[in-house]
Amino acid sequence: MIARILKIAALCAAILFVAGASAYLTLTLIIKSEDTVIVPELVGKDVVSALELLTDLELNTKVKGSEYSPDFPKNHVIFQDPEPGAEIKKDRDVKIVLSRGSRNILIPNLNALSMQQARMVLEENGLSQGQITRTYHPAIEKDHIIAQIPTSGSMLNRGSAVDLLVSLGERPRAFIMPDLSGLSLDKAVFLAEETNLVVGEITSRFENNKPYNLILEQNPLAGHRVLDGTAVHMVLNRPPEQTVSRHYNPKLYGSLLQYRLKSGFLRKRIRIEIDNRNATSEVFDDFVKPGDEVWVLIPGDPNTTTVFIYEEDKLVNAQLYEML
Repeated sequence: MIARILKIAALCAAILFVAGASAYLTLTLIIKSEDTVIVPELVGKDVVSALELLTDLELNTKVKGSEYSPDFPKNHVIFQDPEPGAEIKKDRDVKIVLSRGSRNILIPNLNALSMQQARMVLEENGLSQGQITRTYHPAIEKDHIIAQIPTSGSMLNRGSAVDLLVSLGERPRAFIMPDLSGLSLDKAVFLAEETNLVVGEITSRFENNKPYNLILEQNPLAGHRVLDGTAVHMVLNRPPEQTVSRHYNPKLYGSLLQYRLKSGFLRKRIRIEIDNRNATSEVFDDFVKPGDEVWVLIPGDPNTTTVFIYEEDKLVNAQLYEML
């Protein structure tokens, strides 16, 4: 009887041991499964997608470096460690290597782009700006690309330079410098403006045997070859500044300038500048209705003052005011 009881007790103990061991193993497996994850396939994915995927699995991303690869676009994963399918614990590192793209790149077409646009396109493609050569071109505007070397469509290593031929715009018109000597200042200025010359420095010198307030000299000289936009300097025949006596009382208010805008339909921007030997200053700049008058006070000055009137930035009149 006692032997039978012992057998039953041993059997119960064995059953309890097996049940406990099974429970322990089951619990251990559950805990272990919650602590580990399966490494996903990352090769071929862009770096942002790979980072999001590993973060969701509570794994750390470690970028080991980057290499040129003809098979994967730039910033895509070309290698990973551990390999896909491996079982690792959470918060472990997954190392990846990124693609730098193909070492060779198809050169983009830069023709007719501005210099700024061309630089941006080159940088985006891993290329740099090489030697710059400039020349005139009748159809390509200034600072835009005429040609490039190597030409577009050819292959080039990343980091290489592309030489550019840049337009200076249309070649300036060349013509013979007109003769301004003997003209009044306003006529000389008009003639210079009409021939696309720029009025340069205006100085004075007095020659008693020649007409007063007419052009004595010019530079460039008449008959010389000049280009559009050339500055022309003039010497005007007028007496030197006179010493002001102690009894001299200069005009307090100066002279009054009246200018009437021609009839029309649109308002025009009128700008008036005064120039004397000391400085050039702007005395009026505003939009005026057709037919309206502009009244401007020309400040009193013991020097001769030249007044320039512009409509829409085009010189339309030049007058001399004697403030003696």
